[in-house]
Amino acid sequence: MSTGAIVTEIRTHSAPAPAGHYAQAIVSRGHVYISGNLPIRPDGRPLADDGFEAQARQAIENMLSILGAAGSTPERLLKVTAYIVGIAHWGRFNAVYASMLPDARPARSVVPVPELHHGYLVEIDAIAVHEPSEMT
Repeated sequence: MSTGAIVTEIRTHSAPAPAGHYAQAIVSRGHVYISGNLPIRPDGRPLADDGFEAQARQAIENMLSILGAAGSTPERLLKVTAYIVGIAHWGRFNAVYASMLPDARPARSVVPVPELHHGYLVEIDAIAVHEPSEMT
């Protein structure tokens, strides 16, 4: 984690390293902004099961790992956006999401898209509340 006067970049080995010129997350002015997370394991190895549910679970795990590294919690999520390939996956995504975030009910958008990078089926980004005293 590197710090600045207004912006703090979040880095954790519990989620995949960025594959481009961006941060896993940024903390600024009381909020955590989490970049889009594809279903990539933290070590970069392929998933043992690349079915939709496994991909959704991994993308959510990545988002939650970054959220925790930023010093926030699922209950402080304000907005989650999920991009899914094909509207037919909506119900399956909702079931995985609800099982992984049973007590958190942030605002959420599920956006069907024709395709995602590297042929993945889901990508998730989020915004959460952050209290400065929570930084670890």
